[in-house]
Amino acid sequence: MSFVHLHVHSEYSLLDGFSNIKKLTQRAAEMGMPALALTDHGTMFGVIEFFNAAQAAGIKPIIGLETYMAARTMRERDPQEDKKSTHLLLLAENETGYKNLLQIASAAQLQGFYYYPRIDHEFLAGHTAGLIATTGCMSAEIPRLIRQDNVPAARKRLGWYYDIFGRDNFFVELQQHDIPELKQVNRTLLELGQEFGSRFIATNDVHYIEPSDARLQDILLAIQTGALLSDPNRMRMSSQDYYLRSPQEMAALFPDIPEAMSNTLRIAERCNLDLSFQGYHLPLFQVPDGFTAQSYLRMLCEAGLLRRYGAHAADEVVRQRLEYELGIIHDMGFDTYFLIVWDLCRYAREQSIWYNARGSAAGSIVAYTLDITLVEPIQHGLIFERFLNPGRISMPDIDLDFRDDRRAEMLAYTARKYGDDKVAQIITFGTLGARAAIRDVGRVMDIPLSEVDRVAKLIPNIPGKPVTIPQVLEEQVDFKQLYQTETYLQELIDTAAQMEGVVRNAGTHAAGVVITDRPVIEYLPLHRPTSGTAEESPIKTVTQFEMNVLDSLGMLKVDFLGLATLTIMAKACELIRQRHGVAYSLDTIPTDDPETYALMGRGETAGVFQVEGSGMRRWLMQMKPQALENVIAMVALFRPGPMEFIPGYIRRMHGEEKVDYRHPLLESIFKETYGYPVYQEQLMFAAIQLAGYTPPEADDLRKAIAKKIKDKLHKHEEKFVAGAVERGVSDENARLIFKDWEEFARYGFNKSHAADYGIIAVQTAYLKLHYPVEYMTALLGVTQNDTDKVALYAADCRRMGIKVEPPDINHSGWDFTIQDHPDGKSAIRFGLGAVKNVGKAPVEAILKARGERPFADINDLARRVDLRAVGKRSLECLIKVGAMDAFGTRPALLAGLDLVTSISGSHFRAADMGQMSLFGAHTGVTEEITLPKVAAEVSRREILNWERELIGLYVSDHPLSPVMDLLSEAVTHFSGQLAEAAHEEKVRVAGLVTRMRPHQTKTGKMMGFVTLEDVQGNIELVVFPRTWEQYAEAFEIDRVLMIDGKVDAMGGDPKVLVDSVSTELKRVVAVSGNGSPPAGGEANGKPQTASSGTRPQPASTPRPPAASAPRPATRPVPPAARRVSEPPPPDNWGDGKTPDTFPPGWRAQEVVPGGFVLEGQDIPAAPTARPEPVEDLAPGALQPEVEEPLVELPAMVVQAVPEPESAGEVLVPAEEPVVLPKAPSLAPPAPKPGSAPALQTVPHAQVATADNPVLPERPDLPYILSPAAVYAGEDLHMVTVVLRPGRDKVRDNLRLRQAYGVLISYPGHDRFALQIFERGRGYRVEFPNFTTGLCPELLARLQGLVGADNILVEPLTIQ
Repeated sequence: MSFVHLHVHSEYSLLDGFSNIKKLTQRAAEMGMPALALTDHGTMFGVIEFFNAAQAAGIKPIIGLETYMAARTMRERDPQEDKKSTHLLLLAENETGYKNLLQIASAAQLQGFYYYPRIDHEFLAGHTAGLIATTGCMSAEIPRLIRQDNVPAARKRLGWYYDIFGRDNFFVELQQHDIPELKQVNRTLLELGQEFGSRFIATNDVHYIEPSDARLQDILLAIQTGALLSDPNRMRMSSQDYYLRSPQEMAALFPDIPEAMSNTLRIAERCNLDLSFQGYHLPLFQVPDGFTAQSYLRMLCEAGLLRRYGAHAADEVVRQRLEYELGIIHDMGFDTYFLIVWDLCRYAREQSIWYNARGSAAGSIVAYTLDITLVEPIQHGLIFERFLNPGRISMPDIDLDFRDDRRAEMLAYTARKYGDDKVAQIITFGTLGARAAIRDVGRVMDIPLSEVDRVAKLIPNIPGKPVTIPQVLEEQVDFKQLYQTETYLQELIDTAAQMEGVVRNAGTHAAGVVITDRPVIEYLPLHRPTSGTAEESPIKTVTQFEMNVLDSLGMLKVDFLGLATLTIMAKACELIRQRHGVAYSLDTIPTDDPETYALMGRGETAGVFQVEGSGMRRWLMQMKPQALENVIAMVALFRPGPMEFIPGYIRRMHGEEKVDYRHPLLESIFKETYGYPVYQEQLMFAAIQLAGYTPPEADDLRKAIAKKIKDKLHKHEEKFVAGAVERGVSDENARLIFKDWEEFARYGFNKSHAADYGIIAVQTAYLKLHYPVEYMTALLGVTQNDTDKVALYAADCRRMGIKVEPPDINHSGWDFTIQDHPDGKSAIRFGLGAVKNVGKAPVEAILKARGERPFADINDLARRVDLRAVGKRSLECLIKVGAMDAFGTRPALLAGLDLVTSISGSHFRAADMGQMSLFGAHTGVTEEITLPKVAAEVSRREILNWERELIGLYVSDHPLSPVMDLLSEAVTHFSGQLAEAAHEEKVRVAGLVTRMRPHQTKTGKMMGFVTLEDVQGNIELVVFPRTWEQYAEAFEIDRVLMIDGKVDAMGGDPKVLVDSVSTELKRVVAVSGNGSPPAGGEANGKPQTASSGTRPQPASTPRPPAASAPRPATRPVPPAARRVSEPPPPDNWGDGKTPDTFPPGWRAQEVVPGGFVLEGQDIPAAPTARPEPVEDLAPGALQPEVEEPLVELPAMVVQAVPEPESAGEVLVPAEEPVVLPKAPSLAPPAPKPGSAPALQTVPHAQVATADNPVLPERPDLPYILSPAAVYAGEDLHMVTVVLRPGRDKVRDNLRLRQAYGVLISYPGHDRFALQIFERGRGYRVEFPNFTTGLCPELLARLQGLVGADNILVEPLTIQ
């Protein structure tokens, strides 16, 4: 007996579906089923893919939906009443039914979404035509009422469904699963069916294909719900029989109800729907009276031809090209398409919104004459068929780049022009990649994070070139070895390999918009905006079909991409117009300026589009480009495939190597790239010239090679050889040429795209060279939220002799601005908006009050600006970064801040009430603000740290300024460019030593982990024993070093494995105490500008740097204490991943890495506990010995303490309070051995919660700081995390590391400690050189890790 499954979920049922559509349809066909339905939860994401796959498998596709029915109405959203919904199965019988499914699926998302996409009974009643419905699964409305013993209500609801659908269109659904309640539900359904004369169908609620997939589906459910597989209370399927059962299995389940089987066949026969391509659905475009779309397009092109080509508009080659393209466009029916894109570009030009068309569209002279593209196609040898192939009917694809700050305006115009209901953004689906599959599966299997990370990091992560786990197993030796030797990881890897590729979530395409002639909902279902897109886009709907499906349905898709470079260019050119009276546009910025190519040849390309990376910069310096075609070639060559050709290209370009060609006919085609096949268009031209291909055939050959389509490649090889032989090429040589081309798939590049981006690269270089102040101001303004880039560009400004000055309340605007000085020089001024904690409203209040008249002093500021609107915190931050230095010293301003804000507030309150103010001579009374005299000066280093904390980088100075020119010439990479280096690539870096951690390997040899700081950020160095022995003395804090080594790019952030160290650079002289940086001078004809400009920051500052504040001295430890090991590697080495080149036995063994461990020393206990000896904390005390290095826990103190009797007692030292001296340099103070203080119990400690993070003050506060460590306006606290052992020692150790990691991930000035208890003994681990930031989020994360009872927060007081 045959059978049709009518209740089936695919992987597009995002929560719990695990059926791959192609495999699903193939399996149904193998079992002899004539048809198959798809009924995903609440969405129709996969229906077109399913329709095509079913037809390819030879079975009939039935399109359906399992919708959610609201508990009340679809617009009500009460968390008590409306959180739960019921299911309803719907199948489309015909096109009318399909249209109603579109309405239902869309309304559920756009109107009814509340936990689930819901509709209500009223909406359903209006959309039943052409639909077949069933009573559904156990979660459907009628079965749920039966389970609730409410049979009368079930009977009434069944009658209602019959009323709205009709007896022929509503069926009673029966299922057989291992669910106790299901038997009673089925019995009642059969009884009700007898009453109503119902017809029955059998279903299986399919969620996966094979029985063996049950485990994988269960893992997917755990991933999607964030649960562990070991959690007994997690969401899971009730049994393992939700697979695609065979007709025989289904018949065996329902032997007494044979009609339940046959009725599925009857429904399948009734359902007939065609979702294949039905033609294009281009939106209507109104043309002027008297024109058709064809004639209007021609008129526009003729006008553009004269504008673009001038006297050459009548040239035969130009006319022929235009006529040819217009003919192809009209024959393919795309006249309207070009008019629509032209109209978008016209609007952008009229609104001064800079735009550019990227990709193969540059090969069209029609696009060029319509001002859609920048590149003249004939001169650059671009082929129209690469863009629009008449032999392959498909919609043209023009991707439009707009300046990113005005992209939303273009979206809004499109919605207005064509109607909100005719435009929608396009959905995308995230799938589990290889790395993500490893991490997600490892998490739900509860495998330690370090182990999972170790596996995941062995999988290559190359953008644009994803790999699968089976591929890695075959190609990656280390991964294969790990798989074969670590048996407990085999299950993880095998399971992840089966999970990768599964659809994980839905998102919104970054640029794609669909535009239709009729409301979009008539063609496809709509989705609500995905998270984060609703506010920023004026288009408020998203398609439920992804981009390739829309193409197959004939929908017009336009990519509205945001390109920051266009924003930079537009802003720079506006500044140039204002300051110099010269108007530039993308059409007029020169690309033939020799000085511009000289700049690129010198490698001065920071901020230049496409060529600012260190790798590209090095090649340009070798190439010394002379013309635009050299830059275009470099854009195409600088990619993983063809990069091997770059050295040869450069040698041939400079005449150092002979150029060879396979055949003389190839010379004219490959001459521009010196014999190397670089562009896809070259291959097409060669096929045309050597073998007589037509342009459309040549494009088919290009596509077959690029996609490696074997059957097409074989046919093309024979065709090419035959054509080439006819033209005098030998058979052998023709086959060699074709074989060369098969490798072309690795490196062939679209010349249209390369030319377009090459032009913009040269134009940005021109602006930077000839208008450096304007260009760099625009560049800094657009990238101001990326502190790494701001640091890089500010450093480049200094190199060019341009001052980048700190924020100033009298001169700064919101954004970066240009400030002209009396000496005729111009500087770039930081905007007030760049300061953290200073929002738009405070800045607007200051700028509005300032107007055109600067503030004379602090009194003038307080009189004219309502400082209540600015806020104390904003003012404090402005003072710290030097924005108010004109009014006094920073310490004095901070000390007088309360007075200033109070007086200003009183003045404006009085003014608001119409009362007399004490300000103003007209009152006869004046009150002058006098700043207090502050004896203690703030160190220059402290000021620099304030700047870096609040702006993200050094502003007024940088320690490396005096040697910046030397570094720029000597190094191959700055820190911000190391990520671009290949694994094991040789590099030279330089910087200031800020941290140094000697480390002893298992074999007793010494090695080190050193942190260098350059102008862009931090560089982590790994110094192995042999190198350490040779250069250990060179690693001194605050010393500038030059390092040669190799990059380790395999695990997370890149590190440099040191080969040699040079100290030939001069030592950086400390900045004078008064804050005056060293004076600049002239060197090599270039201005030395160390005294000015923004000082870049390290690439990342997750917490204050080592010298951002005075650090506490470590508490003394007993003389008998010995150091077990040196501090371990930096934080990001704690993942257990060891570089392949590490020597055997380098790893550390220590229970608390980097700490000082007390052994065999009696310590007096608190009065409440008996004195007892400190337990030996040798490796393995808290966890078994492991091979991986533990996470970094920097210099700290471990004290033995007895376990408190309750959470209400905290153990603290009873002796003299520890006075924390001011840190003298970047280096944290080294711990000094001494005697341990006695301990006393402090009662009444309170447990902190996320709702109440700050505890009330107590008179007996134990933790005392010196004034040097206090931050103005801050209440500081000590956060103690209590850790108690469980049964799993490895997990205990992981929890310890996680707690430390959470604490250091929140920047701030609060202190923290770990209190570890084991077998009745306690060990307090303190971190005197590191801080955390107390906040509700931190406490919530810690509570999730150790529980609320194990977190103590106590205020710190001042000595």
